[in-house]
Amino acid sequence: MEALLKQYGSLAPGKYKNWEIKKMTHGFKDKLGEGGFGGVYKGELSNGRTVAVKILKASKGDGEEFINEVASISQTSHVNMASILGYYVDGRTRALIYDFVLNESLKKYIYGDVSLLGLHRLYQIAVGIAKRLEYLHCRCNKRILHFNLKPHNIFLDEEFYPKISNFGLAKLCTRKESIVSMLGAQGTIGLIAPEVIRRTFGQVSHKSDIYSHGIMVLEIVGGRKNIKEEVSHTSEIYFPYWAYQHVQLDDDLKLHGILRKEEEETVRKMILVGLWPLSENNEKKNVLNCEFHCRIPLQRVIGDQVEFLVYHNSDQKIMNASGRGHQPS
Repeated sequence: MEALLKQYGSLAPGKYKNWEIKKMTHGFKDKLGEGGFGGVYKGELSNGRTVAVKILKASKGDGEEFINEVASISQTSHVNMASILGYYVDGRTRALIYDFVLNESLKKYIYGDVSLLGLHRLYQIAVGIAKRLEYLHCRCNKRILHFNLKPHNIFLDEEFYPKISNFGLAKLCTRKESIVSMLGAQGTIGLIAPEVIRRTFGQVSHKSDIYSHGIMVLEIVGGRKNIKEEVSHTSEIYFPYWAYQHVQLDDDLKLHGILRKEEEETVRKMILVGLWPLSENNEKKNVLNCEFHCRIPLQRVIGDQVEFLVYHNSDQKIMNASGRGHQPS
């Protein structure tokens, strides 16, 4: 680990000792949450700076997720990326120290019948995530493929600007490359691209992140997870399919309690932008690079023929649905 961090010079996070971790977290008193890789605790540095300390679960092998996290974030210098201030490692026990983000993760604000945030702010968050993703794919010293984009890993600062976090599954490659090898499907079912699910090993590209962002846009505007089994009609189980049908039929979406006509139109456009990366059309997928995806304003809707995957988690079926959307302006 030390050898890896020496490459980053002054940008490398500081190394902490076990007693310092216990002291800054006050004996792990204030737990902020629990994720797939471990628990997160609120802490305070000796200079009074508030931090979040992630204690990683003991893992076999060389702790690849820990190395991925440190290596990925050390490559970034963007103000809206979760930054690592320090780390602790002792055998299989590992911890990461982040800047504390005031407003917690996006999941707190989007799931429910009525959003805790207004549509304008939801729109800005969706655009902000796309810009952060474009930065990871195109503007870092190395291209960073996240492979675990979901609302749980998007944190909101005091101004509700999104910060991408949790790079434990990330892969790094040169900026000229966009395809990496992956052993086993990892990530969250429903948010990872179908090509990742289909392959127990093989090559996947940065477009998997773009697929995940499309699903997140749908979850942001829909106020629900993309797969939901507790619904009154089976057609509502997979939200992208439900949203697609209602947009095509010009139905009242009734999302987040939005009623104004201009807001309804914004919702429809965001849904179509969210559906676009789910396309099965190879020609369309070829233009889904980071620059293209980020720079499409959400108010310009693309897609003369939308074809997307309907992936049902419970029975592993993949079905097709297609129909005509709005022409680009």
